[in-house]
Amino acid sequence: MAAPLRIALAGLGTVGGGVIRLIETNGPLIERRAGRPLVITAVSARDRNKDRGVDISRYGWEDDMTAMAARDDVDAVVELVGGADGPALTLARNAIAHGKSLVTANKAMIAHHGLELAELTEKARVALKFEAAVAGGVPVIKGLREGAAANNIDRLYGILNGTCNFILSTMEDTGRDFADVLGEAQAKGYAEADPSFDVEGTDAAHKLAILSAIAFGTRIDFASVDTAGITRIQAADIAQADALGYVIRLIGLAEVDSEGGQRRLFQRVQPHLVPFDHPLAHVDGATNAVVAEGNFSGRLLFQGAGAGDGPTASAVVADLIDIARGDLGGEAGAPFSIQVSEMETMAPAPSGHRLGRAYIRFMVADRPGVLAEITAAMRDAGVSIESLIQKGRAEEGGNVLVAMVTHEGPEARVAEALRLLDGSDALAEAPLVMQLLGE
Repeated sequence: MAAPLRIALAGLGTVGGGVIRLIETNGPLIERRAGRPLVITAVSARDRNKDRGVDISRYGWEDDMTAMAARDDVDAVVELVGGADGPALTLARNAIAHGKSLVTANKAMIAHHGLELAELTEKARVALKFEAAVAGGVPVIKGLREGAAANNIDRLYGILNGTCNFILSTMEDTGRDFADVLGEAQAKGYAEADPSFDVEGTDAAHKLAILSAIAFGTRIDFASVDTAGITRIQAADIAQADALGYVIRLIGLAEVDSEGGQRRLFQRVQPHLVPFDHPLAHVDGATNAVVAEGNFSGRLLFQGAGAGDGPTASAVVADLIDIARGDLGGEAGAPFSIQVSEMETMAPAPSGHRLGRAYIRFMVADRPGVLAEITAAMRDAGVSIESLIQKGRAEEGGNVLVAMVTHEGPEARVAEALRLLDGSDALAEAPLVMQLLGE
């Protein structure tokens, strides 16, 4: 029998416990598929005595998780602690320096330090695997790196955050407002006590930056992802979208823009109106879905559970199986599909010339002349209005909702119209703009 792959596991939360249960439950099957057993030899977490529903007494314990990298009975380190920096990054660097392969579900660390870690693993000829960092149990990274490897990916987009998707689809089903549904998401464990990382779009932006690097062969540029979350979406927006034939989803979208002959990278995370007949319109609950458009494969859809102990643990163990089979990266298989030295540096693409249709929502003072002021600004900026909706009159002194959908045109025109309206005492708050997802 081949020698087992010996694993050190840092982090015994939901996913860490799931990894232990998965290896215990499916051990014989995993051994047949990997060609050798997967054996956990060491673990680390903040509290050794916490009841996690799994027996950790059989494993070596390290109070300092970064020390696991130096253990002689470890071949691969699994990092499930989280955080872009701090102990997680120290463990990652130490593991590679000691010749250990690294598996992580830490999308923040990969988005900020993935290229550094990839260069280190390429030189050390060990593996860096991070399937679980994007879309939980959905094998989108493997799909792009391997299944679609022969294709030029023209466009990549999808629903990358299960918390936001649960909130939006529940608002859609129930007619409730954001704050109310957020509370339910927290009660069910879909959202953290501080949900800002999810609902402000940061989590989705981390994932989009990672996918962009793999799909387009470009160096990760998280700082250039244009990011907006879902906190300003109201039940009224959901209802208006429905009346127009759309649902609202938080979409991460990336593509290479060759406008002017220079290749630039466009990356944006923003709520979009998605037409009823689009596959992403039917992705509900805490589900993730990614669409990749290849020049020969056509449209590829990767969809499944984006979080949770089972799906994420499945992705972690799949990475470990690859390592057990001998897929160690390095010169034979770079973590981001191509060697870091070959990855292209692309400047961020501007959005102004991009053609599209937009939904614009205004909250305005209920008084004569306000609608004329808005439409005049649209006219002066060259924005053509396809449809306009004004809610019923508010109570005296209140505000009313005015929403419109534009005809297709450059995004710069909408930006100019809003600039013309900036500072108007007719606007109770800044307008909300959402693009309509096109083909």
